[in-house]
Amino acid sequence: MSLCNLLRVPPIFIMDELFKSSFGVPDLADIIFPADDDFVNSTLSKIEIGESAQYYKAIFLSFIKIIVSCLIFCSSSCLFVLPARYLYLVYFHVVSVCIVLLSYWSNIQTLKVLSGKYENFKIDTINEVITWDVDGILHLFTQLQIINFLYLLIRNLVLQCCLSLLFDFLQVFTTNHSINKIFSFSFVIPTLISLIPGTHGILNTVTVLSTLLPLFIMLKTLWLNIFTITNLICNGYSHARETINNFGISAMIEAEWIRLQIPSVLRIFWAIRVLEQILYLLTDMEIKNETLFGAVKYLLIKGCDTFTAVLGMTSFVSYFCHYIGVFFQWVLLTEDVDDKSIGTISAVLFYILALQTGLTGLDPEKRFIRLYRNICLLCAALLHYIHNVVNPLLMSLSASHNPSLNRHIRALLVCGFLIVFPITMLAYLWSHHSLSTWLLAVSSFNIEIIIKVLVSLAVYSLFLIDAYRTTFWEKLDDYVYYIKSFGNTVEFCFGIFLFLNGVYIMVFVSGGAVRASMMCIHAYFNIWCDARDGWRVFIKRRTAVKKIESLPEATSRQLAELDDVCAICYQNMGSAKITKCNHYFHGVCLRKWLYVQDRCPLCHDILYKAEMSNVQKQDTNHFQDLQNVIDADNS
Repeated sequence: MSLCNLLRVPPIFIMDELFKSSFGVPDLADIIFPADDDFVNSTLSKIEIGESAQYYKAIFLSFIKIIVSCLIFCSSSCLFVLPARYLYLVYFHVVSVCIVLLSYWSNIQTLKVLSGKYENFKIDTINEVITWDVDGILHLFTQLQIINFLYLLIRNLVLQCCLSLLFDFLQVFTTNHSINKIFSFSFVIPTLISLIPGTHGILNTVTVLSTLLPLFIMLKTLWLNIFTITNLICNGYSHARETINNFGISAMIEAEWIRLQIPSVLRIFWAIRVLEQILYLLTDMEIKNETLFGAVKYLLIKGCDTFTAVLGMTSFVSYFCHYIGVFFQWVLLTEDVDDKSIGTISAVLFYILALQTGLTGLDPEKRFIRLYRNICLLCAALLHYIHNVVNPLLMSLSASHNPSLNRHIRALLVCGFLIVFPITMLAYLWSHHSLSTWLLAVSSFNIEIIIKVLVSLAVYSLFLIDAYRTTFWEKLDDYVYYIKSFGNTVEFCFGIFLFLNGVYIMVFVSGGAVRASMMCIHAYFNIWCDARDGWRVFIKRRTAVKKIESLPEATSRQLAELDDVCAICYQNMGSAKITKCNHYFHGVCLRKWLYVQDRCPLCHDILYKAEMSNVQKQDTNHFQDLQNVIDADNS
């Protein structure tokens, strides 16, 4: 955790407080739309009793509050994105202002205590002490008045000197030059003036003036650097525009995301926020004796009550999911998978679920229930990610005839987990929850992952059987296609079911722009794109099958005379298809080749010249028909 990341946390706390107050909007709503049933009568009664001026004044103050809140939010956002060097300078100036205010507070408190305790004490008594004998001095000091008086003054004097030196150091660090000695001396002026007889009446004025002098220095420094600040804003805007024009807005967001280390900053923010709530739990007597479950529930409810808090919780969710992905990669002994994708995907999914379900605007109890449901959906999504990691590994192990038993067992254990865990989750959810749209959605996700794992295991088993066969298995490709088609069809049906489930939720339960947008995205990517790609594969396969069936089958005599292997798979040919260029291939291998191109794998000659000529003939006929229409139109 770097210091720069820690310095970016206070602006997030400021924005978080603004979200808690809703930027003053609820106050404005209470004024414009009062709780009374008859708004007109309420307004008229206010006017009749002479409160209309106060009523409009309250509206005006509410608008001012909204404007000020927005300005503070923009300032905090600008402070958050500042480069590290300028961020340090801002904080140094803030510390300088705090030093000046601390100096003022210390002077005021010291003078207040002195005036309260020794209002009847005359300063000329001190002059008399000088001429007194030793007994008189001892008698006076036994009353502890002068000792206390001097102790307070000396303590304040030492504190003011330290503050003066620290203020001078900060000015040297930020502006590269020391302040004038008269300004540095202004910190101790009130203490020294208090020693002069008859000056107690002007001490408050002197204290205010001595405080204004350092503030004047800071305002002067700010005014002298106004062009630097302007250039900083202009350079930042120019850099952002240039990056967007050259690389796109996504590249700029990614670069700023890395530079600002936003996930780390959000984790620090949320951890400090939770620590604050823990301290509140330990000090509040009403909830101090709360059970462990009650305390965790309270922390989770408070940890997602604003948008910034949800962002902080999202960063923690992303952090944990990232290491879950790393753990399964360690189990599977895979290194080529992007280990950051699971963290990013889980963060996006969790935050979208929070926005879609209106997590921040719910009551505490409903918020906890909704958070629990979102985490269940996230767990289902994690299972799909783990399957996406183990599925290509299974295919690779079986197709490459990998003899490593350890890797096979690891992959099969993960598949067993992907079957047992969803079944256990389904049994728990259906035994503890009643039927609802959320339960149907979670159940469909879990059933879908079980079917996908079973499909992967079936294909894996077929490849293993083929690995131990001594002859070429021509039907293998068909069996694999049928099994995968079944899995894709089931996945497509579940996608339609989830879409209809979402439509029901949006119409009868809770709507919203975020939910509608996510439904449109789901309908396009998970339904339309899958249906389009599946149909293309089906048409391509059917076309290839028709083309292969049109080719002549090689006889046993022809194969014996050829006595060669298939040029595609390098396996012996018990059966083969003969192309128009008189080359022999397995029918299954040639069908796979036709998925890619229509040329012979050996001589690259076009396999279907007759079909191509028909196509050209059809194009010529279409061109002639078009020309005839043009000629008729011209005539």
